[in-house]
Amino acid sequence: MADADPDDDWQPDIAALQRHDDAEWMRVEQTYCGRLLAYAHRRVGDLQGAEDVVQESLLGAVRGIGDFDRKYSFEQYLFGICRNRTIDHLRRRKARTVAVQEDEGNSGPMLDHLAHESETPSAIVRGIELSGRALELLGEVLKEWIDETIEQGEYRRLAVIEALFAGGWRNRDAWRFFGFGDETAVAGIKFRALKRIRQLAARRESGSDLIPLLAVAEEGGRLLDLDVSQLWRELHLSCPPREVLEKRLKDGLEGQQLEFVDFHLVEMRCRWCAANRDDLKRGDQQEIHALIERLSDTRRAL
Repeated sequence: MADADPDDDWQPDIAALQRHDDAEWMRVEQTYCGRLLAYAHRRVGDLQGAEDVVQESLLGAVRGIGDFDRKYSFEQYLFGICRNRTIDHLRRRKARTVAVQEDEGNSGPMLDHLAHESETPSAIVRGIELSGRALELLGEVLKEWIDETIEQGEYRRLAVIEALFAGGWRNRDAWRFFGFGDETAVAGIKFRALKRIRQLAARRESGSDLIPLLAVAEEGGRLLDLDVSQLWRELHLSCPPREVLEKRLKDGLEGQQLEFVDFHLVEMRCRWCAANRDDLKRGDQQEIHALIERLSDTRRAL
């Protein structure tokens, strides 16, 4: 395993991090540095640039830990910073490339793909403004539905809903991909999922501006007029735990669970899970240890 600490369920003590406890921050660096580097390297392309992104991300985490929002996990906080630092790095690199091309009179193709960023921060609400609490409630009930579905072993049902909600697939796309008899099978899965999600929402606080919209969605309307895929990605709602990804690498999964993990990685192209997988596959740890030493020295100098 790539990380220095074998306990993948470990969560840092936020209060200790906010006190700038050196041992706690060192464990953060040892636990997350490898997977952050894998994430950045996949998107940046060169190791030096990826290391720069990781250093900026972890130092940004140190500076911002005082405002940590506990409704998110620390890993979500850390990867959110890394995602934004990666975007900044790619934009700076594109700007330098454009400047060189202009100086050389080169009118060839720009690195347009570097500017494209499907995960850039944007308004989640398209047609209807929901309160922050309503969005938080939606994330909670979606996660509860996902956990319930996994507990029932219904990984194919989860894959279908992820395709529709997170991937933006049409019913006919899911019908053909999953090999159902017709579109009505997909529509039925969606209908039952929405009905259950509405029940889960109703069991919580009133959510007065959310539950009526869930009812409209259940009757066939567009899901809440929200970009649910953005919320799904930001909260990593269906991402399998790291130990499950490790089992996949060791051929330790089977049946619907194996199919779902592969679907999540290949079809949904989850960058977080791909980073964890790549980190687990990494054999040589020398570059990680050297990076951690540099990070620790820089952090202590802050």
